[in-house]
Amino acid sequence: MIEYSMKALTADELFFKVNPIQVTPDTKFEIKPYFSRQIRQANENPKINIVVLECKIENKEDAPKPFNLTVRFVGVFEVENMVSDEDRRTFAINATETMFPYLRAAVTNLTADALINPLTLPIVPGSTLFPDDRNPAQYTLSIDPKSVN
Repeated sequence: MIEYSMKALTADELFFKVNPIQVTPDTKFEIKPYFSRQIRQANENPKINIVVLECKIENKEDAPKPFNLTVRFVGVFEVENMVSDEDRRTFAINATETMFPYLRAAVTNLTADALINPLTLPIVPGSTLFPDDRNPAQYTLSIDPKSVN
């Protein structure tokens, strides 16, 4: 049975920038965060796994946003008994579930510190953020912009 423990968590990047776009006061923006994750083993110790979890919101011509935001966390995990692909999948889901609340809090705090309406990401299971983690029986993450703020 796979066992893991988080040994360290670091905010690798916290970025916020207001975009100078002209809008009317009643303009509604569709805020759809983009999530990414990278997992790799440390070369010197295969029991050490580094997980990079990132949330991005970027202004694009076809989808304007009032701000750009990047929050990237790096977690260091010690993992025992990870031998199969199913173990790796389980670890990826569990590491995501372990790190996501910190990422979520950082997004809220970063937007609040920028003196805008704080963006609060929904509470979701780690297995729903990334398509590779989902089983057909699981639901798909769908963030409704009206429920975010």
